[in-house]
Amino acid sequence: MFKAGTAAIRPMSPTAPADWAGSLTRQLQFIGWLQSAQGAIAGGATNSWNGNYSARPAGQPTFFNMVYDVQPVYHDPPSNQWFGFQAWGMSRVSEYYMITGDTRAQAIVEKWIDWAMANTTLGTGNNYQIPSTLSWSGQPAASFSSATGMPPANPGLNVSIVDFTNDVGPTAAYARTLISYAARAGATAGRGLQAKNTAKGLLDRLLLRKDTIGIAVPEQRTDYNRFDDVWTSSNQQGLFIPSGYSGVMANGNVIQPGSTFLSIRTFLQNEPGWASVQTYLSGGAAPTFTYHRFWAQADIALALADYGHAFPAG
Repeated sequence: MFKAGTAAIRPMSPTAPADWAGSLTRQLQFIGWLQSAQGAIAGGATNSWNGNYSARPAGQPTFFNMVYDVQPVYHDPPSNQWFGFQAWGMSRVSEYYMITGDTRAQAIVEKWIDWAMANTTLGTGNNYQIPSTLSWSGQPAASFSSATGMPPANPGLNVSIVDFTNDVGPTAAYARTLISYAARAGATAGRGLQAKNTAKGLLDRLLLRKDTIGIAVPEQRTDYNRFDDVWTSSNQQGLFIPSGYSGVMANGNVIQPGSTFLSIRTFLQNEPGWASVQTYLSGGAAPTFTYHRFWAQADIALALADYGHAFPAG
């Protein structure tokens, strides 16, 4: 599917090959260090605890002196609880394995797809489900800082699946992971065949959800409840405005302490479908919309192209 080793894109620096190889090894080590007992990849590591160099908690393992953090990016909601991040990241590892056959990447990908496929259901018609929200416990088995080799397994780092979804974007990214793995491993038997069949099953069901705009599913969104939240020290879900600050939005809405997301974007009240949001803010049911997100449509198109390229006979 892809050509490796193209000389035209190699940097001219004499240390470039060694730099690239060192970076590649460190990245694979890091992913392996974060791989849970089940196969999913946990949070990450940081050299700035709490984002402000607070004292690190005792007993946390480190990766090259960066401390393990189950939610290293954001806490609301906890980063890495979304399966989509799993699929995006593992798709890149799987594509690298497809090109190179690197056994380090192979071991990571195979453990991950075994976990993902075991928690995938292909129903009748356009029905299916894949993991959605993840919950984490434990931590990597040990600190790691070896220039070579891969970290040990993590029997005490565990993931559980809170709920499932048919969200089309993560589905496409997941399918791409399976496709690239099967393209390298072979899709005539065993894990490779299962990966190919699971990818095809997901793509077939996505195509049955095609509408006049693209491929999407309805979503009930409870996060609209934050539109009119006022920030306080005890409720930090609202819009934070520093004390004493005042300003004006381009649309003329005043920005001041006590402002809400909605109060400085009153133009949203003119959008189609606003009535259902207002009903929710007034105590009614959460609104349901069908979003055709561009990134999701692009991922679906790429997944279909990948499958056709890898398996032109179907």
